Amino acid sequence: MSRRVFVIGDVHGCARTLRELVIRGVRLTPSDTLYLLGDLIDRGPDSKGVLDFIFELTAAGYNVASVQGNHEEMCLRAPYGRPAMDMWTSNGGLTTLASFLADGPGDIPHRYLQYLGSLPPYILLDHFVIVHAGLNFDREPPFGPLDDTEAMLWTRSDVVERQRIGGRRLICGHTMVTRQRLEASLKSDKIMLDNGCVTARFPDMGYLAALELNSMRVVFQENIDQ
Repeated sequence: MSRRVFVIGDVHGCARTLRELVIRGVRLTPSDTLYLLGDLIDRGPDSKGVLDFIFELTAAGYNVASVQGNHEEMCLRAPYGRPAMDMWTSNGGLTTLASFLADGPGDIPHRYLQYLGSLPPYILLDHFVIVHAGLNFDREPPFGPLDDTEAMLWTRSDVVERQRIGGRRLICGHTMVTRQRLEASLKSDKIMLDNGCVTARFPDMGYLAALELNSMRVVFQENIDQ
């Protein structure tokens, strides 16, 4: 069997859903590679469980890597002033603290914060750029789209200039899209994999999506954390 490569969209603290998708949905094996698009934490009920599952997979010899999302950035900035703390907690950080039984980010064990801080802003593959939100193609030389970390975490732009990134396509999360739009994006220059796993209040949403890059097949797992 050929080596499979999966990319999973924004998990947002939905540990049971992630575990179900990985173990029973895609049936991940140690010969596969799994990439995550960031926003592992916040909003959902078990951010600690999401990170523990990633640690568990890595310790068992699975190939797992993630990029950093804007929610990881907000968490890491939260200790550095009331505005940063308020921004994080108003965007789902309170559920992350609750999952750690923590009163503040300083109570989260160092191992978890160290992991979040180690996540790269993007990962380059032969034919794809894996990045949380997207890239800024307005940067002028000598700077380029891979120099703007802020855009990688926060942009909503759909602009992609493939000739500036070696002909690659983008694979992103960050912006919630319906299943219909997600599936349509598989043929576009910006593949969008955030189906709003953490929320089922909108039609055609509420699933965690895993894209296998060799077959371009998507496996959807309905949220089972809520």
